[in-house]
Amino acid sequence: MRVVVLAGGTGGTKLAHGFAQLPDVELAVVANVGDDAEFHGLLVCPDIDALLYTLSGLIDAERGWGVAGDTHTAHDMFARFGEETWFTVGDADLATHAYRTRLLREGASLTDATAAMAAALGISARILPASDERWRTRIRTDAGELAFQDWFVRLRTEPAAIGVSHDGPGIAAPAALEAVANADLVVIGPSNPIVSIGPILALAGMATAVAARPVIAVSPIIAGEALKGPAARMMESLGHGSGAVAVARYYHALDAGLVDRFVLDEADAALAPDIADLGMAPAVLPTIMRTDADRATLARTLVGSDP
Repeated sequence: MRVVVLAGGTGGTKLAHGFAQLPDVELAVVANVGDDAEFHGLLVCPDIDALLYTLSGLIDAERGWGVAGDTHTAHDMFARFGEETWFTVGDADLATHAYRTRLLREGASLTDATAAMAAALGISARILPASDERWRTRIRTDAGELAFQDWFVRLRTEPAAIGVSHDGPGIAAPAALEAVANADLVVIGPSNPIVSIGPILALAGMATAVAARPVIAVSPIIAGEALKGPAARMMESLGHGSGAVAVARYYHALDAGLVDRFVLDEADAALAPDIADLGMAPAVLPTIMRTDADRATLARTLVGSDP
């Protein structure tokens, strides 16, 4: 079965790992690139890197990002040189960024560079950047407009977001569009709908391509709260409301036919009728993925469901 997962952040990466554990699934993951930024002259792709490290078993599971056991000698040296060091880059992580940047400077697309890195790390799933072009998320606040990493890491999501935009040509990577067009099932992971999934669907032709396939979306918000990250607070500050139903409404507003089945956690079972009112078939499942087995179980259940 050809499955495409739209992913960004911790939740989407965990679910992608669940599908990667299923031997009868041919997996492609379309990764958000709206979080990308340049640090120390190198291109950093946090969502792509989280997938590379998770699917290769290198991830620092406690933090949810970076390489387990990484050291920070280079980071400390950058500080001595007076470089900004609010964005922490480990030594192994630095090698990832340096290798990617060299491939791009030699003429590789981000898709091709990512494929080379995945192959070197022994990953069989396809990790596909949503765009090969610059496509950066910008956060509008009462204090002005900020680059995503400035707002998310340096300022720790303060002040509150009051608007979101994207900087770049908005061209979807051909490989990502092709994977979606050929998918038997598209899964919108339990990622922040505004800044992880939104930038993917905002690319030209992507939402239309996704809506043409069977689509299951998994809520990243459980009992009114995101397990990690600012998704719940962002939804509310941007006027979309709170809770899992607000996520479903957000996707419905993008395209009424985008999502066929919407997955709620068991804690939100009472919200199923509200999901059905939006024209989506509700599914109530245990969605908290504490272990690798939890991830695989949820993925297996989604593959077996009928969107």
